Parts: sequence; structure tokens; C-alpha cells
Amino acid sequence: MATLILVRHGRSTANTAGVLAGWTPGVFLDERGAAQAAALPERLADVPLAAAVSSPLERCVQTLQPLLDARPGLELQTDERIGECHYGDWSGRKLAELADEPLMEVVQQHPSSAAFPGGESMRAMQARAVDAVREWNARVEAAHGEDAAYVMCSHGDIIKSLVADALGMHLDLFQRVHVEPCSITAIRYTRTRPFLLRLGDTGDFGALVPRGNGGGGAGVVGGGAGAP
Repeated sequence: MATLILVRHGRSTANTAGVLAGWTPGVFLDERGAAQAAALPERLADVPLAAAVSSPLERCVQTLQPLLDARPGLELQTDERIGECHYGDWSGRKLAELADEPLMEVVQQHPSSAAFPGGESMRAMQARAVDAVREWNARVEAAHGEDAAYVMCSHGDIIKSLVADALGMHLDLFQRVHVEPCSITAIRYTRTRPFLLRLGDTGDFGALVPRGNGGGGAGVVGGGAGAP
């Protein structure tokens, strides 16, 4: 089947503000995020792309725009199923403030049972994203053959949940996965099983530099802002 090239959107104004954006409208790439997006065409220059799919949220569409400009024949299609998790009442709130919410421990340790107040469960988030990928895989293969590759721009938690599905990991382990802004994760799907080819690849090792705060061992809901 097809090879899926997952791109997390570039760094956004919400990332740098430490805000859980969710589906809040008007969240765009910041200056660094725009530069990350501008570098995407060169990073993928050697990869023939059969299709381009995006979350409908502005920061994802904006991330793929330079790639679309570089490939006039590539038409963008959006799919709400790969849109950000519906965080409900948590949307727009500071991550530092949310850290004190009792639900945050569940999100970190037992996400398959976590449901956001006024929003959706993390299990439902993963299910819709996996369904979308399965459908796009079949569509791309039918139109372009089993060796085709296509790009999909989405969000941190969505990509992490897709990686967990590809690796046969329980959703409760998905917080062990991390993807930087504008990183590339590639999964090759076959008739019998998927293969993870790249995970959170930015070509930049700045995120590996110790930051001196210990990190707390927690996964950042929404994906975080990446290396400083």
C-alpha cells in the first residue's frame, strides 16, 4: 500500500505562548514556523508525492503552502478527521495552568480513558485519525499504485496516535512518542503490517540538548513548541 509522510505543522503562536490551541481559529505559524514551512519543499524534493492532505486548521494549511507553491500540480485536500483533538473546555488555556488539573495525570498515564470536558476522548481522536489514514491509503493506492507516497499535515497528538497504531502500541503508551514542529514521520503500509521509516525527523539535533529542567517525564499535550 502507500507510504504516508506525516508532517506536524510548523511552530505556531500558540506553541510559543504555551497555550493549548485545539480548534481555536486564527492560530497561525510564528516566524520560526514559517521558516520551517519554507524549508519543507527542499527537504521533500526527491520524493514524488501523489497527494497532499491537511487538517483544515490554519497552521497546517499554512505549513504545506510552500510545498504546494513548489509543486503546482499538487492539489491540497483537507480532512477534518486528522484535525487536532477536540480539547473542549481546555482549548485556549495555558498548559502551565492545565498541569494542575486532575485529568492531566490521566492524560499522561492512562490516555485511553481520558475524555476532555466538553470535547472528545483520546480514544475517539485516535480512531478517527486511523480511519482517515486507512481510507487515504486505499484511495492513493487505487489511483497511483502501491508504491505511491503522499503527504499529510496534522498535529502532535494525532501523529503520535498514528505512530502508536502503526507500531501496535496501546494508546496508553503514546505519550512516550515525541514529534517536533514541522518534523517528518514516515510510515509505509503493506498488506500485512506497517513499517515506521522515520519518526519526528527534523534534521536538527537542537532538541537533544539538555535543558536543565529534567523535563518531568511528561508528554506535552498538543505536542509542544520544539527546540528553542
